[in-house]
Amino acid sequence: MPISLHSHSGQYCKHAKGTLRQVVEAALSKHFSIYGLSEHMPRTRPQDLYPEETQLAMQPSDTDSQFRAFLVEARQLQTEFKGRIELLVGMETELIHKDSLDHAATLVRELNLDYLVGSVHHVHQIPIDFDEAMYAQAEAKAFELASETGRSNGISATECLFRDYFDAQHELLVRLKPAVVGHFDLVCMFRPNHGLSKETWDRIRRNVDVIAEYGGIVEINSRAWKKGLPGAYPQKSILEVMQSKGVRFCLSDDSHGPDDVGMHYSKLHAYLLQVGVNEIHFPQSDQSGAMRVASIPNVTSHPFWTQFK
Repeated sequence: MPISLHSHSGQYCKHAKGTLRQVVEAALSKHFSIYGLSEHMPRTRPQDLYPEETQLAMQPSDTDSQFRAFLVEARQLQTEFKGRIELLVGMETELIHKDSLDHAATLVRELNLDYLVGSVHHVHQIPIDFDEAMYAQAEAKAFELASETGRSNGISATECLFRDYFDAQHELLVRLKPAVVGHFDLVCMFRPNHGLSKETWDRIRRNVDVIAEYGGIVEINSRAWKKGLPGAYPQKSILEVMQSKGVRFCLSDDSHGPDDVGMHYSKLHAYLLQVGVNEIHFPQSDQSGAMRVASIPNVTSHPFWTQFK
């Protein structure tokens, strides 16, 4: 019964593994009833390619053709597996430079996607989830820019990065209003012990208010445990703020290949019980093509979870 609305395959994401079909077959074998296929949106500049893509001599045009090939196969699998598992075909956003959101909005209009996962992976055009070295570069850039504008005021480079991350996220939320908000607090990946300042909390609450206002769904993402974090994204203190605002939640394994499907769902089940989330939601198109939100109640008591114990 429970679902995942965020996944990748090595076929269409070079830092993942396996084929798209293998990911779907793994989801079916683990008794998922709804599974989202959400490869990264294509990029438009060579400097935005990830290291593994550069090593393969890929060009931005290759990421576009790769994504469109993903859409073709995903729709074929959606039809082939109908009646056995409900597959949703979507896209995960990138916000790298000033034109990224325009590009994402254009793709949403053109491609008739089932849903959008709104995620931030870069701050000041530097990936913050690739490795520690790149994260440190992003910290340094955030501090440099804050110092130039007199905003550093003796705060750390990490604090500068946290503030800039949530500002970038706010821009994405306001512009795209994604149905699913991806790994809300990804910025804590390499700095899990960084305390959230009042200024950062102000940004978090502002972003939560935006999500609540337009009716977005925040994923509770189990991949955080693979990164060594003590809880899922979002962390408990942030999730509690979301609950107080009436924000709705979905589940995601953020799998990067068939072996990741249902990854850390035993911990996810315990986390749901701890934070008191017992109803999850997912986007669903009606016959007119308009998006609505469906719900699954009593999710923590479903027998689905017994396979992960």
